[in-house]
Amino acid sequence: MNQQHTHQATSETTVEEKVRKVELLISNLLRFGVLASLVLIVGGTLLSLAHHSEYLTPGVSFHRFVEASDNVPHSLAGLATGLKAFSGTAIAVLGILLLIATPVVRVGVSIFAFIYQRDRLYTLITATVFCLLLLSFALGKVE
Repeated sequence: MNQQHTHQATSETTVEEKVRKVELLISNLLRFGVLASLVLIVGGTLLSLAHHSEYLTPGVSFHRFVEASDNVPHSLAGLATGLKAFSGTAIAVLGILLLIATPVVRVGVSIFAFIYQRDRLYTLITATVFCLLLLSFALGKVE
């Protein structure tokens, strides 16, 4: 009886360790995603200000700085072109995309986390949520 109790306690500890490892992985993923996006957004904004010093002169409205223009990439190809040209706007847009992608990646990692924990129900639920997120990106095209 004592041996069975010891085995059960060891099994519970192993499950708790697995859960803790998964929680740390997800926590670090979210932290990295947010910090990297912050660096890209701030860096891209500062680079845009450096390339367009007229935005810093008195009399230029803030509206001119944030108004929609053709300089903002509207596709992945446009983003790649802007990044190759070291465009501050493209770098900031990459930061925004990373900020949007971070929780989506978290859901994707959670699928593998639940598989690792052998939790079939939450694996199925999380995989469904992940598919719905991807579907919303595919169908949510803005024109």
